[in-house]
Amino acid sequence: MLAAVGDDAVHRVEGLPGESGPVGLTLALGRLRALGVTGLRVALPAPGHPLGLSGPPEFNARALEAEEAVICHGAALGLVPEVYEAGPEGDVHVEVVWHALPVREAPPADVPSLGEAERELAEALREATEVLTRLDVAGSGPVAEAAIDAYRARAERGREVLAPGYPPRAVRVLELAQRVGLLISVAYENGHGGAVTAGEMASRAEALRPVERTARRAQVAAYNAYVEERERGVS
Repeated sequence: MLAAVGDDAVHRVEGLPGESGPVGLTLALGRLRALGVTGLRVALPAPGHPLGLSGPPEFNARALEAEEAVICHGAALGLVPEVYEAGPEGDVHVEVVWHALPVREAPPADVPSLGEAERELAEALREATEVLTRLDVAGSGPVAEAAIDAYRARAERGREVLAPGYPPRAVRVLELAQRVGLLISVAYENGHGGAVTAGEMASRAEALRPVERTARRAQVAAYNAYVEERERGVS
């Protein structure tokens, strides 16, 4: 789960220029604005895939370890979360410390446009479904369909996937990426299904790996769409 969207977590930001210690999120956002930050981009890197990052290597390594980061637009800063559980047994709460670190001002790695992300998702989902169905593996049949139906039911109860102001296409792309991610999770969580041979298991993993990568790329494109449109001067 993105630390950036943890509703119940206590957030602090450490290492901000002009601050001697950790500060609360509201003060931190004000400080970033004063430093010239006009938007925030999400990065979701994974081993071998520095998705959304621009360097330097030190920042990329920290972001890769956390599997997420936020890159400031308008200032050469990035934020990497470190998540803790605190409090006595029975009353444990989550605390997130965002470490502010210098970043390289360069285009983020491997982030597609919304149009590209939407096309890639549709194609990847179709190809993976065909492979999974052929192998008769978990996640390609009724279990996956029921899980996705449950996701749709939750979405229809009014849950917003993005804040107001995002383009409708970004909402559509993120919802599809989340559905694809759910399909992958169900496939992994329910074992190997009918993929009982080493070859079938390898084919299953090979089918899921690019789909998982595509879903992450689409999520980053959707989360960053607001900043990207502002940069292009689209209202």
